[in-house]
Amino acid sequence: MTDHLHTALAGIRSLAAYISVSLYVLLLAPPGIVLAVIFKWPEILYWLARGGVRLGLATVGITFHVTGLEHVQRHRAAVYCVNHASNIEPPILFMVLKALHPKLVVLYKAELRKALPVLKRAWDVVGFVPIERGSRARSMQAIETAAAALRGGKSFLIFPEGTRSRTGKLLPFKKGGFIMAIKGGATIVPVAIQGTSAAMRKGSPIIRPVVVSVRLGLPIKVTGRTLEERDTLISITRAAVQGLLEAGPIEAD
Repeated sequence: MTDHLHTALAGIRSLAAYISVSLYVLLLAPPGIVLAVIFKWPEILYWLARGGVRLGLATVGITFHVTGLEHVQRHRAAVYCVNHASNIEPPILFMVLKALHPKLVVLYKAELRKALPVLKRAWDVVGFVPIERGSRARSMQAIETAAAALRGGKSFLIFPEGTRSRTGKLLPFKKGGFIMAIKGGATIVPVAIQGTSAAMRKGSPIIRPVVVSVRLGLPIKVTGRTLEERDTLISITRAAVQGLLEAGPIEAD
């Protein structure tokens, strides 16, 4: 099969995924939000989200393999630090982690609230925290909010590079997530995801069928560390993520 035909088929599947997931969100998100607010039942939004992610991944033909699930902090707050190369990573990681951690939330870029107005209300209901990187004062406020959520038992998924790496190499890690972890007294779990950059090429909306690997590493204890040690914590975490990436894709059984 030629590359042109592969691309055409991927384009058709991508269009089907965009349409089906958009309809799914438009039809189910509003009543889900109403039920979550009235009955104080945010779990329904997580359940609906998993359904939408399954629909989208199945339509475009993306599958994933996972190793290191024993490192998921099921009964304590944690910050899962993941490398970032593609926009399809958040939904995959949500599928990997949410089933094992019922209080998982996300620290996300505030500009997504304008791009995804239907979802922003759902994110507010379940406690996702938007961060405005262009405003130091608002960023610090978001970090304080997230630290309080960690102390309350919630866990966060973050992308400490702050943006997607175009080369596949790790970018420098930003400090906010680590300040949050120290203030919240949460364990850090390094995570490496591979294969996603091949799914969406730069500047293209087409999503190609790929097999993604997700590796979770040994937890890094934060208890007892001070804010003055955040750079050391960043170095330890970045080295751990780099090591997981160097282990390569997971071999299928």
